[in-house]
Amino acid sequence: MAKPSQTAVNPVNPINPIPINPINRIVRSSPDEPPSPILSSQPLGWEPLLVEEFQQPPGGVDVPEAWPGHSIALCLAPRPHRIHQIVGNRRYTGLYTKGDISITPADIPASYQAEGEDHYLHIQVPAQFLAAVAQTTDLDPERLELVTEFRVRDPRLEQTLLLLRTELHQGSGWAGRLYVESLANLLAVHLLRQYSTLRSRVILQEGGLGSRQLVQVADYINAHLEQDIKLADLAAVAGISQFHFSRLFKQSLGVAPHQYLLQQRIERAKQLLTTSTLEIAEIALQCGFSSQSHLGKHFRAVTGVTPNSYRRSH
Repeated sequence: MAKPSQTAVNPVNPINPIPINPINRIVRSSPDEPPSPILSSQPLGWEPLLVEEFQQPPGGVDVPEAWPGHSIALCLAPRPHRIHQIVGNRRYTGLYTKGDISITPADIPASYQAEGEDHYLHIQVPAQFLAAVAQTTDLDPERLELVTEFRVRDPRLEQTLLLLRTELHQGSGWAGRLYVESLANLLAVHLLRQYSTLRSRVILQEGGLGSRQLVQVADYINAHLEQDIKLADLAAVAGISQFHFSRLFKQSLGVAPHQYLLQQRIERAKQLLTTSTLEIAEIALQCGFSSQSHLGKHFRAVTGVTPNSYRRSH
């Protein structure tokens, strides 16, 4: 895969006009290069997934793939197009339409040839990450294998991939990492349950967090609002695996960890707006937002007013 060459001038995808943050926009310096992503999560520092969006012109391109992790591709092309795939010793030719998904296990030689315009989202899931999730569900990671899939329909998996794409286009960096980590765990569990050789044996913890765990997690969040809080941090406070934490947290409070964190940051911002004379830019940083505009965007979405308006009316 070619390395990023330059930052794009136009931050809008012509096919799907979701606003794009230029920081993660990548373009090819030459049409003769191997495919490089038009968007990549690499500059955003996401962990553990690598999320990239590709767009190829019509004409068919034979592209050898050598992904170090498990590979998931979601078709985004507006028109159906034929793809010829070779994965290991398996061959497949089919008409891919928007929403079709292919899955290629790690360390298996693979290539494809696309006829017509090809536009897709590609996710790399590190093999060691999926193995770690398997271990938390009492599975033997040494016996874990993903199953190769061609042109499958899976609305739940598609929804998770599209949420990752939306986050990629927003380019929120560290501010969105807790959300991305939650989606990564959701994706991993779904792969284990639906596309692994151990799928019938996956058992998930249920019942929510205990009251003491909830208090400890809430106290930790409120004490570290200005920091880059990670899912692993919260799971460690609760004393459970991060791969179970998000689901149990939502069962207890009805909201996901990243939603609760945003709520608490907005509440802290309200408090500082009404009880201090700090500049709004400083309040944003103290509440864990990357900038004044970042605070303003989320503050207005939650309260219906801007931070300035809220301060004046209180």
